[in-house]
Amino acid sequence: MALLCGVDEFATDFGCLPSSPVGFVEKFYGWGIGLLGMVGVLYMIIGAYLVLMSRGNLEQLQKGRTYIYYSIAGILLAIFGFVFIEIIGRDILKIPGIN
Repeated sequence: MALLCGVDEFATDFGCLPSSPVGFVEKFYGWGIGLLGMVGVLYMIIGAYLVLMSRGNLEQLQKGRTYIYYSIAGILLAIFGFVFIEIIGRDILKIPGIN
């Protein structure tokens, strides 16, 4: 069964994908940010579990704290990167294709 794609799209096994680089990035950027957020939350939960189950073991406690710290740092970097592109790219530089 053939897919009916738009004018600037092409059919793949995964559905219709944009043929322009800007459209391609727009389509998958939100998915990437969501994936980063999910992985960050997962590692935060793992770190909290390690802290709770350390039972006085300082190495395990430090490992859990490190997981929590770096997961928060990764989530913040992803959010600030998105905000940076939105504010700098769209509002200040007015790069075409960034809506």
